[in-house]
Amino acid sequence: MDQLECDQILEMEFGGMVVSPIPTPSLHTLSEYHRASVSTARTSMTESSLRDDLDQPFPLPRVTFRPKASYKLSDFIIQRTLGTGSFGRVHLVRSKHNLRFYAIKVLSKDKIVKTKQVEHTNNEKAILQTIQHPFIVNLWGAFQDDSNLYMVMDYVPGGELFSLLRRSNRFPDPVAKFYAAQVALALNHLHTLDIIYRDLKPENILLNYDGHIKIADFGFSKRCSSVTWTLCGTPDYLAPEIVGQQRYNKSVDWYALGVLIFEMLSGLPPYHQPDHNTVILYEKIMRGPAFIRWPPFQVNATEIIMKLMESDPSRRYGNLRHGAGDVFAHPWFAEVDWVKLRNKEISAPYLPKINGDGDASAFETYPEDNASAMYGRSAADPWGSVFPNFEYSASHTAP
Repeated sequence: MDQLECDQILEMEFGGMVVSPIPTPSLHTLSEYHRASVSTARTSMTESSLRDDLDQPFPLPRVTFRPKASYKLSDFIIQRTLGTGSFGRVHLVRSKHNLRFYAIKVLSKDKIVKTKQVEHTNNEKAILQTIQHPFIVNLWGAFQDDSNLYMVMDYVPGGELFSLLRRSNRFPDPVAKFYAAQVALALNHLHTLDIIYRDLKPENILLNYDGHIKIADFGFSKRCSSVTWTLCGTPDYLAPEIVGQQRYNKSVDWYALGVLIFEMLSGLPPYHQPDHNTVILYEKIMRGPAFIRWPPFQVNATEIIMKLMESDPSRRYGNLRHGAGDVFAHPWFAEVDWVKLRNKEISAPYLPKINGDGDASAFETYPEDNASAMYGRSAADPWGSVFPNFEYSASHTAP
């Protein structure tokens, strides 16, 4: 997405209040700052208790598995690369059967094994196949060949929230609130399923054609009914207990929501280090939000950030007796109609300009490097057995 046009920016009705549109975008210091990812109190409220608190109907979450479908690489036409990472690429593809567009995440088995990411990769597939939520990307199927794993997912054409934020400089309070509220609903749903996300950041929040969000990239997600210890995530968004290598629970996701709100409102995360010095960054995180230089946020916005970024997990919003109910009931979210928001009955503040199905103009252009020509080739396959939930295509005999 090279630029945003003013006529793309919409007004939205947010729980009865008309919200100001996103201001005329401009580039700022985030333009070259695209980040790579590294007590057991209740951290969620059941969606039935949310229903009781709001006195409105709300569907119960349940673990659901999509009908199993078998895929192979020849079912798709690869259009272009949407993104690259340490383990492979994400491609825009089109199905030869239903002509729909999908995103296929291609991961090198050799690189995954060598970097000790086997558990995270298997977790991502297992977790995504159990989730169905309007603000979380769908996984439609997964398979493997001799060299790679393939995950067939929704194509979300509006690009990253990071790109919108980077070009808008910062979001007005009601716009940040809209996206934060949708993220909060998604996090609560994950937590009711005992899933900890662990990599919340604008780069992992995609905008659908209708402007509503889809959270993607579950590579660091994990089923967690109590506590865990693994250090992973994106440095700017790590809770102090992760930095301190202490045990932690799902409340680290609520901490990250506080960081996200701050970044959306100011344009930079609260402990931003221009030189990417993680030692100094981690020192600041351990000192806590009392040492943040606060921009002139709306009072309730500052308060909810402080409550979410509380250094002591036992006092952090989302991790108290009422779980996520404290987050939903905070005065900053007072005008939010949570049921309408979940049902996408509230217009988004920004409508991506989509020029038909398969338009990928919202994504950066990457060198193709003939990468897709290497997929599906016969090769030695020592690692297929460590990814048992990625089936081999029908034309392939598993080792």
